[in-house]
Amino acid sequence: MSPRREPGAHPGLFTDMYHPDAAYVSWVTGRNGLTTFDLYARTAPFDGGYLLVAGLEAALEFVESFRYEPDELAFLARIRDYDAAFLDELATLRFTGDISAMPEGSIAFPNEPLLRVTAPFREAVLMEAGLLQAINLATLIATKAARIVHAAQRRRVSEFAFRRAQNPLVVARSSYIGGASSTSLLAAAFEYRLLATGTVPHALIQLYPSEEEAFLAVAQSFNRYTLLLDTYDPRAAIHTAIAVAQRMADELGHTLAAVRLDSGDLVADSQYVRARLAEAGMQSVRILASGDLDEFEIVDLLAAGAEIDAFGVGTALGVGAGNVARGVNGATLGGVYKEVWYVDEDGEEHPKLKLAAEKTTWPGRKAVYRHPRWEEDVVQLESEPAPTGYQRLLRPVMRQGRVIPGSLPPLSEIWELAQANLRALPEAYHALKVSDPYPVRFSEALCSLRMEAIREVQARAGSGVAASGDNTDAAGPAAGPAPRKRSGDDAAD
Repeated sequence: MSPRREPGAHPGLFTDMYHPDAAYVSWVTGRNGLTTFDLYARTAPFDGGYLLVAGLEAALEFVESFRYEPDELAFLARIRDYDAAFLDELATLRFTGDISAMPEGSIAFPNEPLLRVTAPFREAVLMEAGLLQAINLATLIATKAARIVHAAQRRRVSEFAFRRAQNPLVVARSSYIGGASSTSLLAAAFEYRLLATGTVPHALIQLYPSEEEAFLAVAQSFNRYTLLLDTYDPRAAIHTAIAVAQRMADELGHTLAAVRLDSGDLVADSQYVRARLAEAGMQSVRILASGDLDEFEIVDLLAAGAEIDAFGVGTALGVGAGNVARGVNGATLGGVYKEVWYVDEDGEEHPKLKLAAEKTTWPGRKAVYRHPRWEEDVVQLESEPAPTGYQRLLRPVMRQGRVIPGSLPPLSEIWELAQANLRALPEAYHALKVSDPYPVRFSEALCSLRMEAIREVQARAGSGVAASGDNTDAAGPAAGPAPRKRSGDDAAD
């Protein structure tokens, strides 16, 4: 009996049901011209001002390895009455197209293509779900991490979301891109060469008859150690911790590096702990805080005078959580993948657009450029000349189905790019809630193409479309479709 394949080892079934169905209809009708899709988000997550792009490496790995195994084809044959010749085509299907993308660590804004795919229609449509899954989750978590790190005001942030993370390795990697200094997950530290950190659990303190004996056991075991103060009473515990630390320093030369508060009144307790440490001449001991924290809670703690040197964040990072109490949605980025251009079998080129009020899309093969002083971004047709002095953001990363050498830099370089971009981002767009979005301008040529495409769609569909779909404000030269609150499931958006 052959060994069982790990789930997801071959991504042929990492599609939604409608993707092979769409490919089948395309096959039956003989329509498989060269098409272009844009992947983008209509809004920034968490009511913020930006997206920190991540997930490209996983996205390209998915595309490059896409194929169907015999047992997967047999499964498709059981659940759909596909023609056998179509399944034969799927058996040999590989992605042969081109992809351009913003590098991981880029800052992006709503309605800008993060990634652009050009390939025969069936190849391009089968890539949709895998690309969205890779980019959506990683970008969501990287953005969340960047917001938390910024809120911490140069204090260290450790990611320890493993037990609640939607995808622990993606969370650890993306959190690092966003600026987290370490992870608690050893598998992630091993895989990505990250710093692994941790303290001790409450269960270890409870293992011993007294808190003093527990602290002594920890202090005797490690040259540098951290003590958890809130198992019983953090204000009593700091006195015990200081006494143990002084004893172990004299007897063994071991050093109390930090103490951790995981619950209670973090402001008042941290201030009390800081005062006791100062009285004992132990100013170098850091105070760590954790316990259902996010960027909003961290801002409030520091504004209230909490004496905290570093933060540990778990759930908020692991699931990309919003903040219900403050009316901020989270848990998903909501990126979409839309067809924007098609070259038919006769070589005729056709702009493609979805006409749906604020969801109306932008047709055409596009490029994205950024002003050198971050005054605006410009989305324009690829055929237009680049604005003088602007930085091109979409770069070729895959050609003819193969990753272009140098397109997937080491994680350390991605981190450097991300941190440089976050430093360059104007402070107004670091705000936890942004009311005035960063200016993203759509070129006149692109706006004209969009209006032309809208008129063509309306002419084909009849006057009924105009009432529900015409959105002339959204087609103006200064901005894209108006931001909206997400609701419901956009899987078939």
